[in-house]
Amino acid sequence: MPLPPPSAPRRRMHLRQVVLEGYKRDDGLWDIEARLTDTKDHDYQLSSGLRLRGEAVHDMWLRVTIDAHFTVVQVAASSDATPFMGHCDDIAPAYDALIGLNLFQGFRQAIKERLGGVLGCSHLTELALQIPTAALQTYASEVTDNEDTGQKPYQLDRCHALETTTPVVRRYYPRWYRGGASPEESAAGPVAAAAPSSPPVAPQQPVSVSVATPHTLSACKGDAGNDPVRCSQSVG
Repeated sequence: MPLPPPSAPRRRMHLRQVVLEGYKRDDGLWDIEARLTDTKDHDYQLSSGLRLRGEAVHDMWLRVTIDAHFTVVQVAASSDATPFMGHCDDIAPAYDALIGLNLFQGFRQAIKERLGGVLGCSHLTELALQIPTAALQTYASEVTDNEDTGQKPYQLDRCHALETTTPVVRRYYPRWYRGGASPEESAAGPVAAAAPSSPPVAPQQPVSVSVATPHTLSACKGDAGNDPVRCSQSVG
């Protein structure tokens, strides 16, 4: 449901828009593209010059190309609008430091170490931090979130609604429910022990997809198994 009405009259001063889109490429790789824009609802005087109402103060892009195991293989960054053009936008090549990282193995910590503070642009870095969940949601477009693969779904026990003692898990993931058993379940015997969570791995059939998400994700491990590559679960 929407937010409650504001408690006092007001007028909007600023608009920030963040959009993330996920694409499956024909070569088997995946592109996650993020864009951040800042605009004002009034003329805005910066030390570097006047920005007219609706004119972008920031307009920044980040594309991260990853393989089926969520490893970054290519990065592109650009800034179409910044407060100090010719200076802020010079940092784009620094984001090549993301190449070789895995989105779910220490990715956020590595970003802070390689691009934090004066080593990067605060807005491009902010976009980079949102890439993992957008990637996972992109892969999730090709599987059912509660498909029974024999392994505990990755998303369980990673947010309050999907704790394995909740009614949500009891209804949609009954195999992994760890709350109180119903009389029928008690009569049927103990529930099987949970297998380790399966890390997400991307499917490889070329299908065009496009999503946007603002979610945040905890770290997870990659998949080194011999099964056909696929995405095991979605989050959020």
